[in-house]
Amino acid sequence: MKSICVFCGSSPGGRPEYAQAAEGLGRTLAERGLTLVYGGSSVGTMGRLARSALEAGGRVVGVIPRVLVEMEVAYAELPDLRVVETLHERKALMAELGDAFVALPGGLGTVEEFFEALAWAQLGVHAKPCGLLNVARYFDPLIAFLDHAVSECFLQPAHREMVAVAETPDALLERLAVYQPPQVSKAEWVLRLTRGEE
Repeated sequence: MKSICVFCGSSPGGRPEYAQAAEGLGRTLAERGLTLVYGGSSVGTMGRLARSALEAGGRVVGVIPRVLVEMEVAYAELPDLRVVETLHERKALMAELGDAFVALPGGLGTVEEFFEALAWAQLGVHAKPCGLLNVARYFDPLIAFLDHAVSECFLQPAHREMVAVAETPDALLERLAVYQPPQVSKAEWVLRLTRGEE
């Protein structure tokens, strides 16, 4: 694991803990020699994350669509800022560059990006670990939803277990480092359900 793709907000959020956690994660990645791959913005928790990683001597790769560059929210001073044409290209390049995926507290974009990476893992498109940095228990309702999806037979328990959760950067990175992808097939599980075998 050499690089971590982090999804987080263009807003600082409503609690100081969110920005502090972004800064802490950025420093931790730098200290561990891990490259940060993120959305290329200078604002919100994204900006705090990238700035802290750079200040700690880390390598940061930003990936941002041209429309956001034109809105002047790009981290223009970033040594490695990659400008793409669409949001789809942004997600594809970030997924290619990252060896693992982490979500910090954020809004719709953060959750959408994380769940796409998780869905790709479920389908076997990649075998990269996915984790939530559960700052101030922000993701508790999302974790409860995943458990509910299991109880309602929309999510296999083994796929639910793909989501690593921790409250500190060090703890989360340790969990990601030992991740083993599940040896189960979503298609086979759905077929068994259809046949009434589960």
